[in-house]
Amino acid sequence: MTIRRTTALGCIALLLLFLPGTGLDARRAAPPERLDDAAFWRMFTEFSEPDGAFRSENLVSNERSFPAVLPEVARRASPTSAYIGVGPEQNFSYLAALKPRIAFIVDVRRQNAMLHLLYKALFELSPNRAEFLSRLFSRPRARHIGPQSTAREMLEAFAVGKPSRDLFTANLDDISTLLTKRHRWPLGPDDVAALTHVYESFFEIGPEIKYSMRSGRRGTPFPTFAELMSATDQRRTTGSFLASEAAYLTVRDLQLRNLVIPVVGDFAGTRAVAKVGGFLREQGLTVAVFYASNVEMYLFRNDAWRTFYRNLASLPISRNSVVVRSAFRGGGMGYPGTGLPDPGRAPGAPASGAEGRLWLDPIEPLLAAFQRGKITGYGDLLARMK
Repeated sequence: MTIRRTTALGCIALLLLFLPGTGLDARRAAPPERLDDAAFWRMFTEFSEPDGAFRSENLVSNERSFPAVLPEVARRASPTSAYIGVGPEQNFSYLAALKPRIAFIVDVRRQNAMLHLLYKALFELSPNRAEFLSRLFSRPRARHIGPQSTAREMLEAFAVGKPSRDLFTANLDDISTLLTKRHRWPLGPDDVAALTHVYESFFEIGPEIKYSMRSGRRGTPFPTFAELMSATDQRRTTGSFLASEAAYLTVRDLQLRNLVIPVVGDFAGTRAVAKVGGFLREQGLTVAVFYASNVEMYLFRNDAWRTFYRNLASLPISRNSVVVRSAFRGGGMGYPGTGLPDPGRAPGAPASGAEGRLWLDPIEPLLAAFQRGKITGYGDLLARMK
């Protein structure tokens, strides 16, 4: 009788191990090593919110000081780390440092999602940095650059080269074929137009392309793509995803496995962040790095910031999870009126309103401060950097 009861209980316990949703699933499926094309597109469409607007094209970052925080980003790496970011190419440098299991780029503009699909295609089509830059700018590859070339050497070579309309047309056809025929993603006419517009911008301007304001403030000395890719920290170490073949191949590997998913969404929206968080929780992953840029500054212009912190609290995090935040000096971009001292600028950077500072804010203490009512304005966030 005792043997039968013990055997029966053992069978029940074993069965529970395989039942989903019991809380006893000791054999939880491992996070995916890759996503198939259908799953990638389903997540893009189901997680996304309606298209939103922003005051700039934002085809290129304007944050030159990112190499300074990359060592701390790299320390957040673990077998269960996930990444959430916003904006254009700067995300790739964070991915090269963190090496996450999966990454989501959540941006309010659908054009940014098309920019990332363009980048995805270029990564897949380009086995090395030289080929990537040749395709990005539609310029012939210089013979003297190779795997050991620095980012500066490569960008200088492509700055000298002349853009080729024939290369542009051939590249655009390759990109379209890869996205719509190989991956079979149903891009609509508006998406194709947005992707083409973005690619035309890189073709026409080349490595000198930079962040630009819709309001026409083109005189602001924002850094160029070439300057960003060769930016260094205080030790003069270049940190961009184009700093080495190894860094580039880290990001390319994630792209080849469909593990960098663009999502159209507002940080204070009702769907995108929540959907991403739900997926990560199901997979047993935690958000190691949430790159927010200076989005919070805009959220504090109304009560949207409260919703964002509630969204942030819904994500699976650990004590090592951080928000990477930027703040800009002058020009109405965040510091005026806060009573905070000028935080300084990156080594060798110009003293301008275009220069921002990045720092890491641990998420658990940030949320605790929010819940205690210690955060009521943007200045309270900037005070946390002291």
